Amino acid sequence: MVNADDFNLTYYTKAALAGGICCGITHGAVCPIDVVKTRIQLEPTKYNKGMLAGFRTVVAEEGAMALSTGLGATVVGYFIQGWFKFGGVEYFKTKAAIAMGDEAAYNNRTAIYLGAAGCAECIADIFLCPLEAARIRGVSDPTYASGLAGTAARLLKEEGVVRGFYSGFGPILFKQVPYTMAKFAVQGFAAEKIYASMGKKPAEMSASGNLGVALSSGVVAGVVAAIISHPADTLLSKMNKAGEGGTGSIPSRMMNVVKKEGMWKLSTGGLGARCVMIGTLTALQFGIFDSVMLGLGAKKFHFTKPGEAH
Repeated sequence: MVNADDFNLTYYTKAALAGGICCGITHGAVCPIDVVKTRIQLEPTKYNKGMLAGFRTVVAEEGAMALSTGLGATVVGYFIQGWFKFGGVEYFKTKAAIAMGDEAAYNNRTAIYLGAAGCAECIADIFLCPLEAARIRGVSDPTYASGLAGTAARLLKEEGVVRGFYSGFGPILFKQVPYTMAKFAVQGFAAEKIYASMGKKPAEMSASGNLGVALSSGVVAGVVAAIISHPADTLLSKMNKAGEGGTGSIPSRMMNVVKKEGMWKLSTGGLGARCVMIGTLTALQFGIFDSVMLGLGAKKFHFTKPGEAH
């Protein structure tokens, strides 16, 4: 039986904090991979020999510190995004489960995962988009400005709020919403199958056992989500590069980029690097999230068959 008293403001605050920590740490940790991935997307004729060659090119031409370009924007942006994403998913997921009741919630758990993730991500992207714009501008043009504050200030001054910070809002929604929906739904499904294969429920597992399930299911979820969302990720990178798509409205610029690049290039440019990055990142996110929740004394919600303990 889902007890509504267990899921209150304190629970959601802990979930949001755990989400901010896990996203900030993991996105910051894979920043060098993201730098190379973004370069592959933006300059495919130059960075056309794979991820490792891309690393060597960046280091040889700009020094090792170039791999940390956009680190500040990445950590801050994804902490905020993780706060709203993971906190939001827990909020919408548990509210739906409480409203529907145990049996209906369990039978419709995939739909609840998808709906909760989609709603939470839409909110999170409003806060993420300006920081992602600053990060991509810094990666595409390292001479643009110094640091997050300098990049944001120049974007605001020269291009204004909408064009400077929200040119990529459409692409970021197309990228992040399907990605997050797949990420949480696939992770939940994969974790459920892993527990079933062991004949165990989460409550019967040790902390290290549950962590192992979170990491394993996270890898599967990350790779699937990366493939689904990759075309929009490439489009987002293009939209935040100065001059890409012409000077018209944001939708017309997006269409110009799609026509110029073609869906094959949008779908495959930097895909290998992104699968490595997102597979690793997603596994670590779920592992860190579960660990922080445990450390904060919060009992994470799991869908279970009616009559079984959470």
